[in-house]
Amino acid sequence: MGPDTRTESDPTDDEPREECGVFGAWAPGEDVAKLAYYGLYALQHRGQEAAGIAVSDGRRMVVFKDLGLVSQVFDEQTLSSLKGHIAIGHCRYSTTGSTTWENAQPTFRTTATGSGIALGHNGNLVNTAELRDEVAALVDEPASGRSHIRSSTDSDLVTELMAATAADIGVEEAAMRLLPRLRGAFSLVFGDEQTLYAARDRHGVRPLVLGRLERGWVVASETAALDIVGASMVREVEPGELLAIDADGMRSSRFAAPEPKGCVFEYVYLARPDTTIAGRSVHSTRVDIGKRLAHEHPVEADLVIPTPESGTPAAIGYAQQSGIPYGQGLVKNAYVGRTFIQPSQTIRQLGIRLKLNPLREVIRGKRLVVVDDSIVRGNTQRALVRMLREAGALEVHVRIASPPVRWPCFYGIDFATRAELVASGIDTEGVRRSIGADSLGYVSLEGLIAASEQPRTRLCSACFDGEYPIPLPEEARLGKHLLEPVPVDVSGAASGDPGPVSVGPGAALDRP
Repeated sequence: MGPDTRTESDPTDDEPREECGVFGAWAPGEDVAKLAYYGLYALQHRGQEAAGIAVSDGRRMVVFKDLGLVSQVFDEQTLSSLKGHIAIGHCRYSTTGSTTWENAQPTFRTTATGSGIALGHNGNLVNTAELRDEVAALVDEPASGRSHIRSSTDSDLVTELMAATAADIGVEEAAMRLLPRLRGAFSLVFGDEQTLYAARDRHGVRPLVLGRLERGWVVASETAALDIVGASMVREVEPGELLAIDADGMRSSRFAAPEPKGCVFEYVYLARPDTTIAGRSVHSTRVDIGKRLAHEHPVEADLVIPTPESGTPAAIGYAQQSGIPYGQGLVKNAYVGRTFIQPSQTIRQLGIRLKLNPLREVIRGKRLVVVDDSIVRGNTQRALVRMLREAGALEVHVRIASPPVRWPCFYGIDFATRAELVASGIDTEGVRRSIGADSLGYVSLEGLIAASEQPRTRLCSACFDGEYPIPLPEEARLGKHLLEPVPVDVSGAASGDPGPVSVGPGAALDRP
């Protein structure tokens, strides 16, 4: 399948796109493939285009990956064939590179000595073009033994550069030399046949946590993934830290001085509500955002309803603070979600009605407050307001649990381009008129940050204020297809790509 083919007329996919989820386990005696499967299942919301698991038994590494949801890629037979004590898992939404089998993760490379390196990456680098030039220089050296890489992701470049030096100095030292040169956002889980590694960029933009099993260790993008595999939370991987876990235990190294800039949008939308970030419950944060929203933008109304499920905690907080009753006015189709299969145009024309249906007896004759997490293009809210009015609502007041999204993200969230962001060119009143609401209110950036209970200096809020904490070279502005030299066929030419590949020492992970 080719690159993202959403259009302005498609109101069914108007949310921010998640980035990726990573999971790693070092657990002798455990079924690590199933641990990774369950962990990725808990992280499915972070990436729904592709999934993969790499497993090592100490001698060889096997990688299985394909396009699709975790439940579509793996079955019992596949999981039972992945034997070992180290697992690296990844679920992907593309932020660099399009949706093709080659770009699924974990990525894999062999070193000059024949050992393997598998890597999963959450985030997005901003010096991708610089890394591409380094890889090109390696390929041009006959003595290097490196071959042309066919995928188009920053993650694959990192794996290639690490493998190029690991044979001489070891994976750990190769990582310590390479990681300081990476600019942008990265939470990495990687490993060779003997050791599991985890690393987080010096700014800690994307989350990464460490958990303890009875017989091993787990690292994951969110604490919810620790819960599902029965791991106890130990701590967050620190910004600028490299963890190594092997038979000798766990050790920590610093490759960069920490300069924390955690993504504030994790609290708004990206993370699961049952996850904890920096010691703060995401659900509690969202309820608090709703309370602050009610204080900042009160309105006379009869009922507060959420846009399920993302607006639910904030709607609860709004109702609690305002005293307006909370109710369910919309029913969500639980079986509608993103997969790597594009819906047909016939289905797409149903628009938001495919996802949400109004409870007419609840809505009719009411003045409604509708709480949602964010507005990106405005298509969803426009269709929603129209649908609620058709169902008999007297007034529709929209309240948004984040400030206006005016700037794109270069650190791992695939927002629309700035030209497509409805709030980038007009003020709040203009957006209100565009979506057809009786009133519109966004929580302030100050209110959002206060709800996170994090100092503003430790958070990245570039999508709201345009202040990018990591400098952006001009190449980063070229978008997610930077590494693709020719246009990708959007007709589905790659849909027949083979998915599963087993690799051992000396084998290259590539299409047959």
